[in-house]
Amino acid sequence: MRLLRLLKIAHVTLRFGLDEFFLGHARVRWLRAWLRITLFWRRLDQPRGVRLRLALEALGPIFVKFGQVLSTRRDLVPLDIADELAKLQDRVPPFSSDIVLATLRRVYGKPVEEVFKQFDPVPVASASVAQVHHAVLPDGREAAVKVLRPNISRVIGNDLALLDIAAGLVETLWEDGKRLRPREVVAEFQKHLMDELDLMREAANASQLRRNFAHSDLLLVPEVYWDFCSSEVMVMEWMNGVPISQVDKLREQGIDIPRLARAGVTIFFTQVFRDGFFHADMHPGNILVAPDGRYIALDFGIMGTLSDVDKNYLAQNFLAFFKRDYRRVAQAHIESGWAPKDTREDEFEAAIRAVCEPIFDKPLKEISFGKVLLRLFQTSRRFNVEIQPQLVMLQKTLLNIEGLGRELDPDLDLWKTAKPFLERWMSEQLGWRGLVKSFEKEAPQWGALLPQLPRLAHQALSVRQEAAPQPWQEIQSSLRRQNQLLAIVALLLAGVLAAQFL
Repeated sequence: MRLLRLLKIAHVTLRFGLDEFFLGHARVRWLRAWLRITLFWRRLDQPRGVRLRLALEALGPIFVKFGQVLSTRRDLVPLDIADELAKLQDRVPPFSSDIVLATLRRVYGKPVEEVFKQFDPVPVASASVAQVHHAVLPDGREAAVKVLRPNISRVIGNDLALLDIAAGLVETLWEDGKRLRPREVVAEFQKHLMDELDLMREAANASQLRRNFAHSDLLLVPEVYWDFCSSEVMVMEWMNGVPISQVDKLREQGIDIPRLARAGVTIFFTQVFRDGFFHADMHPGNILVAPDGRYIALDFGIMGTLSDVDKNYLAQNFLAFFKRDYRRVAQAHIESGWAPKDTREDEFEAAIRAVCEPIFDKPLKEISFGKVLLRLFQTSRRFNVEIQPQLVMLQKTLLNIEGLGRELDPDLDLWKTAKPFLERWMSEQLGWRGLVKSFEKEAPQWGALLPQLPRLAHQALSVRQEAAPQPWQEIQSSLRRQNQLLAIVALLLAGVLAAQFL
C-alpha cells in the first residue's frame, strides 16, 4: 500500500510538472533535460501556481495543509504561487452531497430532514479534512454542520507512514538529522492530525477556547450544539463575518485594519501565555471578521498546548529578545536544555545578536523572514540546538500569524506590539501578583490541610519522643516553632481569602 502511495506521489509530481521546482539547480539540469525528452508527450499549459495547487489537492490532506501554510508566506513564496495556494484554505473540491446525506443518516439513525429544519446539501466551505454545510435547527437557530471526508483516516495514515520513513532516512543519512529529531516532529504532527479526525474532540476544543475568551472584546468563538455532535459530525453556531483575506471589503465596512493586525498578535500571545492552549491552524481560511471588528475563529481540529515550564522559558526568550538582551536569550536556551550545557554563552550571544539585530525597529514589509530563518537554522546547527517537538505547532502558528499580519498591515511592528503583553504577563507570573495567584490556586489544599496540622504536629512529636526522650525545653521549643508555622500559614490563607473578595 505504501509503495503504491509513493508511486502515486511520483506520478502526480511528473503529471503536473512539479519537477521544475525540484530540478532547477544547475547541478541537476541534465536530469531535467532528460525528463523533457522522456516525457515529450506531457503538455504543461497551465501556470505553475495552478499546477502546484492541483497537485497538492490530488495528493490529499497533508499536502493541502502544507500548501495552506505556504500560502501565508508571501515573503518566502512568489506571489503568483501564494495567490493560487490561498484557494486551498477553504475551496478544496468538495465530496458529493449523496455521501454527506448518507453519513448524516448513519450518524443520526434517521433522514436529515427529520434532524434539521433546513439543510443545504451544497457546502459553503470545503477543506482538506471536512466540509461545512448551512442548516437550521428545529428551534430556528442557524447552524454550521461540519462533516468528515470519507476514508480520510486511511489516506492520512498512509501519508504519515511515508513521512515517518522519510524522517528516518533524514535522521540516518544527514549529519544534522539527529539534532533536528525529524521522527519526533512527525510523531507530534501525527498526534495533532489524528486528533483532527475526531470531531467530538474538535467540539471540545471549540468549547474550551470559547470559555477562555467568554468576555473578550477581540475574539468570538461559536457555541457548540452538543446534542447534534458525533465523531464524524460537528454542529455549531452559524457565524456571520467577512473572510479576513478580503481586506478591501473590510475597509469598505469601516474596519480599522492596523488595529485588526495588532489585535491578532494580542490574541495569539494571550492564547499561548495566559492559557497555554492555542489555535494551531490560524490560516486566513479559518478566520472571519465580525461587523464590530472582532475576530471569529473557525476550525478547531488542531490545537496546541504548552506546559508551565515551556511557557516560562518561551516568555523569557521573547522578552529578552524584545529588550535586545541576547545574553539572556542564550542563557534561557542553555538552562532549558535546548542548547548543550557546555555551550559558551558569549559565543552563542554573539551569534544570536548577528541574526536578530538587523531586523529590529523595522516593519514587517522590510523584513526578509526567509533570510532570517536561514540564518537561525545555520546558528542552531553551529551550536547543536535541538528542535523541540512540543513547540512545532507553536512555530507553525507563529508563521501563520506573522504572514497574516504582513497581509493586513505591512507597517505592523510585531515586536513593539507583543512586548507590552509579555512584560505584563511576566509581571503577573513572577511578581507579587503571581505570588497571590499561586496562593489562590493552592488555597483549597491549604484549607484542607490546616485543620490537620495540630494533629500531624502532635504525631510527629510523639514519634520523636518514642524514638529518643528529649528534655522538656526542647519540646517547648519545637511546639513554639510549630505554633509560629501555624500562625504564618493562617496569615497567608487570610490574605488569599481576602484577595478573592476584594
